[in-house]
Amino acid sequence: MAIQWFPGHMAKAKREVEEKLKLVDFVIELVDARAPLSSQNPMLKQVLNNKPKLIVLMKKDLADQEVTKRWVEKFNQEGIQAIDVNVNHKADIQKVIQQAKLLGQEKMEKLKRKGIQPRPARAMIVGIPNVGKSTLINRLANKKIAKTGDRPGITKQQLWIKVKKDFELLDTPGILWPKFEEEVVGYRLAAIGTIKDQLLPLPDVTAFIIRYMAEHYPTQLKDRYQLEEMEDMVEVFESIGRIRGALESGGQVNYDKVADIVIRDLRVGRLGTITLEQPEDSPVS
Repeated sequence: MAIQWFPGHMAKAKREVEEKLKLVDFVIELVDARAPLSSQNPMLKQVLNNKPKLIVLMKKDLADQEVTKRWVEKFNQEGIQAIDVNVNHKADIQKVIQQAKLLGQEKMEKLKRKGIQPRPARAMIVGIPNVGKSTLINRLANKKIAKTGDRPGITKQQLWIKVKKDFELLDTPGILWPKFEEEVVGYRLAAIGTIKDQLLPLPDVTAFIIRYMAEHYPTQLKDRYQLEEMEDMVEVFESIGRIRGALESGGQVNYDKVADIVIRDLRVGRLGTITLEQPEDSPVS
């Protein structure tokens, strides 16, 4: 089932990215470390052409550290520079700055050879909604410039930001692509809060999370919800609902409330560090 999702402001944002690309020396693409491949925008690959690119795996504190390490290695093996970041760690912010300086170095050296006074390198920062773009920009600039929030699509316009004397950053609105050809991509993005909760039935998203965790993180799932059995999804929902008090009048379990509980637990890290796709799932290029 292909999931359609292309609001008008995102179509406009794509055109703006295409127009502004000629102004920058390289691109910084942010992805969510919990779904590094699914949170990449395949439409951007067509738009960016041959611009040098740095992939930043955001929210690494919520992702499985060992799997994140393998994802970074996989991107690097494919010839794509990649680093993982927790925006609350100053050392990680410096890591982004250092990598950005290296990416802009080639352009600066070309200017020097032409006898042109070097300028700060110029980068475009892109990513799908709610990946943490605004928060990273504020950390890089060391002051509050971009709006932040836990709702997808906070950024609505482009903005140039100076990062010390190291480089200039062009922010762009978060862009999703027209549709998800693979249903699982939609489930991953819904689980981590990239797309609006109204787009997919939350009990279905929750069932995806539970099945995935039962295969890859069974102990974390059992510990959080005191589960004895994880095969029958109805029994799992019933068990979680009764343990967590997601009940209606008459003592019936409210499946929508169960879904809200599980999805919120995943998003804020109460289920532990989890990555919803493995590097072996498909190639990154």
